Amino acid sequence: MSVSLGYEQELKNHIQQERAAVKLQSKVGELLYDQGIELVLFRHHLLDVTISEILNLHEYAAKVVNKPIDVFTTAEMAEIIASMNLAPSKLDIGKLANEWSTEGNSVSKLDFLQHKLGGFNQTSAPSFEPRDVVLYGFGRIGRLAARELIRQAGKGQQLRLRAIVTRGNTDKDIEKRASLLSNDSVHGAFKGTVNVDLERKCLIINGQVVQMIEASAPDAVDYTAFGIQNALVIDNTGIYTNRETLSRHLNAKGVSRVLLTAPGKEIPNIVFGINQGTLDLENEKIYSAASCTTNAISPILKVIEDTLGIEKGHIETVHAYTNDQNLLDNMHKKVRRGRSAAINMVITSTGAGSAVTKVIPSLQDKLTANAVRVPTPNGSLAILSLELKQETSIEAINDLIKDAALNGDLVNQIHYSFDPELVSSDIIGNTCCSVYDSNATIISKNGKNVVLYTWYDNEFGYTKQVIRLAKYISKVRRAMYY
Repeated sequence: MSVSLGYEQELKNHIQQERAAVKLQSKVGELLYDQGIELVLFRHHLLDVTISEILNLHEYAAKVVNKPIDVFTTAEMAEIIASMNLAPSKLDIGKLANEWSTEGNSVSKLDFLQHKLGGFNQTSAPSFEPRDVVLYGFGRIGRLAARELIRQAGKGQQLRLRAIVTRGNTDKDIEKRASLLSNDSVHGAFKGTVNVDLERKCLIINGQVVQMIEASAPDAVDYTAFGIQNALVIDNTGIYTNRETLSRHLNAKGVSRVLLTAPGKEIPNIVFGINQGTLDLENEKIYSAASCTTNAISPILKVIEDTLGIEKGHIETVHAYTNDQNLLDNMHKKVRRGRSAAINMVITSTGAGSAVTKVIPSLQDKLTANAVRVPTPNGSLAILSLELKQETSIEAINDLIKDAALNGDLVNQIHYSFDPELVSSDIIGNTCCSVYDSNATIISKNGKNVVLYTWYDNEFGYTKQVIRLAKYISKVRRAMYY
């Protein structure tokens, strides 16, 4: 009898949690589309997730933060926030719920939220005009950027995807690109609608008209002819990588900023969350978002360098294969990359070791790096073998990364994983550029030699960093409570 009662009670409790999650889910959508307010839970998106995923996120938050975060509190807070007439903003409702439980539960949730979000009202919050965006190139990163830009549309929109520039623009080309946007073998189907208007040569994606443009060179387009003004061009072709060639974009009518989705020469290389504050936004017009690997290792290296100090180290990346490699053995300008990517591990070079010094100058001449391409289509791993200036322990070094994942400037960049069975497919779709594997940390007896493992979705995780940087350089920044 007691077993039966226990079963019924557990089921009843779970159903109550599911109902609260449904209420939270409803308010998440309402706040985004009606008020331009995005709710996240300790950095994790709450839009377009299932009820079970919402409950799992609450469990994750409780384990990582070591504080009980229940869905009943977050659902009630979301309802209160919807009544507060706040400006477009991004609010971490998990952080708010945790703070209320630890410091503010002697007052009502309304009073607590009014105190915490007092500067988020319509009059005091920063205002801006949405910035037009042009995707120059439509490969792996370009298509993921298009998906993410469309997903973030709504009132208070920051970036508006207005055009996609490609080398071919026949009817068949446009239809094929629409199909590639809709279907992806790694990231799954696009959660939206993609319609083709061949007469106007555009795609209509979730109701947003995106012009398809053919161009043979960056300065060969008059974007103003399509109603595009003051645009940010995101160049993801990989062809133009230095200041001289990227400057050609600025000669096109309607363009004011250029962002490269690859390491750049003679231009600022930025890992958002670390060195974007060094930019001269008034005078600099061209920027690089560095590489996926640089974005993956820099947050971890930044934490370690700032707290324990790094004497020297070696970075080995185990990287998914890319379109640059051959499916079967063939000619290639980089010899080993000519061997079949689908059946071989391929040693190749990476510039991440030197590139990270552009982001963290104190690491100059301290790091070496190499890479091994492996037969997976996405999901990579960086192995950081470091000699430290100070002694530490596994617990201490993991606590440092955990704190950085929850507090400070790197909460969007570092995901702290405690999953003992984590593998590469598990991190596909992770919004962070660095997924720290806390269970894999190794340390020597002297406490100064450590091996750290950080995973990364070398496509989507990197694309999220590109868009964060795009918002920053375009000065379309919402008020944030993180």
